[in-house]
Amino acid sequence: MKNFFSNFKGDAFGGITAGIVALPLALAFGVSSGLGPEAGLYGAIFISFFAALFGGTATQISGPTAPMTAVSMVIIAGIVAANDGSVEKALPAILTVFLLAGLIQVGLGFLGLGKYIRYIPYPVVSGFMTAIGVIILLTQILPSIGYYPKEDVEFVAQFKPQAEEVILENILKDEAGEGILVLENFKETITRAEQITPEQILNESQTLAAKEASGTVGALKVLPRALKNINWLELILALGTIFIIYGFKRITTAIPSTLVALIVMSGIAYGFNLGYRPISEIPGGIPIPKLEMFTSFSLGSITPYIFTALTLSLLGAIDSLLTSVVADNMTKTKHKPNKELIGQGIGNSIAAIFGGIPGAGATIRTVVNINAGGKTKLSGMIAGIMLLVVMLALGPVASKIPAAVLAGILITVGIGVMDYKGLKAIPSLPRDIKFGPLKLSSEVLIMIIVLLLSTFWDLIYAVGIGLIIASLMFMKKIGDLTAERSDVKSLREEAWDDETDFPKQLKEEVFIKHLKGPLFFGSTSDFQALTLQIPDTAKTVILRLGRMQYMDQSGLYAMEDMLLDLKKKDIEVLFVGLLKQPRYMMERIGIIPDFIPNEHIFKDFKTCLKWVRNNVKDTE
Repeated sequence: MKNFFSNFKGDAFGGITAGIVALPLALAFGVSSGLGPEAGLYGAIFISFFAALFGGTATQISGPTAPMTAVSMVIIAGIVAANDGSVEKALPAILTVFLLAGLIQVGLGFLGLGKYIRYIPYPVVSGFMTAIGVIILLTQILPSIGYYPKEDVEFVAQFKPQAEEVILENILKDEAGEGILVLENFKETITRAEQITPEQILNESQTLAAKEASGTVGALKVLPRALKNINWLELILALGTIFIIYGFKRITTAIPSTLVALIVMSGIAYGFNLGYRPISEIPGGIPIPKLEMFTSFSLGSITPYIFTALTLSLLGAIDSLLTSVVADNMTKTKHKPNKELIGQGIGNSIAAIFGGIPGAGATIRTVVNINAGGKTKLSGMIAGIMLLVVMLALGPVASKIPAAVLAGILITVGIGVMDYKGLKAIPSLPRDIKFGPLKLSSEVLIMIIVLLLSTFWDLIYAVGIGLIIASLMFMKKIGDLTAERSDVKSLREEAWDDETDFPKQLKEEVFIKHLKGPLFFGSTSDFQALTLQIPDTAKTVILRLGRMQYMDQSGLYAMEDMLLDLKKKDIEVLFVGLLKQPRYMMERIGIIPDFIPNEHIFKDFKTCLKWVRNNVKDTE
């Protein structure tokens, strides 16, 4: 406890400063996610406090981040769409996914997998981070110009016929659930259809319109229409926010420019009563647990999202541990990766129970904390408490913040989160793969694939596909490199020193092959051609295996096929110097003793030569 408060003054100042920096971002990420500004605040409060308390990085400040929010936004949109466009109906399932992601992080920490996160290929991370930036930029264009599809009367009217169909389909589903047979009771269906009100059709049309314009593809679809309906006040507020964020940094970095922009632009809009669009109201009072999430859904409804939760947890782990490395470099300390994952998981789990969006270690906030004097876990806990106090005391004031101001903040976040280091390196990376006449860099290709798939299709699947492609390309490169050192090709080989006494009269009857290096998937094609190298006069094949240290499953079956071919030709095979791992593999599937009896396996060439002299005859 004494060490806990050993740097109280520095931790207090660092935590308060980091909390101030986190405030506008928490609000913006909450609005962007689709759950409202309070979800961002709840996430920042609980993740910051509990990740610091239980985590393994003393100076880390955690909370909603751009990558986690972007993935959360996709998850929320998908679950809301599956629940008739109702956030209220979808909320239990959404929070359960977030809770599951947190619990998975805790599990990863207990399993000791934290140290393996660093092995995720850089091109995958680079493409993903750049895609996050692009997604944020594209999705914030519409709110920054004050265009909201649900409020565009002409655009919404286009969905009226589809809305009527959806409502009728829901009626039929309800009747089926009640056991009403439509063919036998048309009157009930007609009665219910006649009770459909214009308000219901309008609400469903607005839901369909919002769905059509959601995501990056949707934003690009409606962009031409949005540009014809610009709300110039909202655009000026967004541009003013962006200008202050970048401009104020040139004056001083002692005060967060994001907070300055938030206060100045919100003050102008509210003070001059400009008739802007505010963010949704932030509820007052202490956050209340969303216990309905444990009772209002079935296990079957959450099963499709297990992979999604796993991806979200892995992303949070990567995000947090990268920030931990930054903190280590600044403080000359060493974080505990597995403990950090447990802390992040606990923070995300508790945030989900209270309705907060998930988060991770935040690099900028952590750097601010360290520079302001934070040195212990207390700084992260104070940051969370500070945000709670702000919410309780200034919730009604924060509800007056213009939505366009938060859109402007998010645009600068999107610009900042992109991986410019990876983009700048594209021209200089080696072009190591061929597509016909084209030569491309495998790393650039992976980055572009992840970037495009993440931006225009699905963030989660994009990362999975990127990992698969990266792994396959890595295996090919290692296979090529190892195959260069693995000699199973040449027919004419130099005799090893212990072969100088081999009887000259038996050289046509006995074929000696040296295998050097592992027999694995990268060298099996050359090994499979070994039978073609054996002269027609040979009756016995000696395989020198003392330098074949390893055999994988591909190599094992290649060996089996070769031995089967030789057995059909009545050619005996002798093993010399067979090592432990390859022998174990061959014993597992019966190559030894079915094809190669134990008496045909020799420890050294001298013993083998003795057998040859006694059992092989010169046929000339």
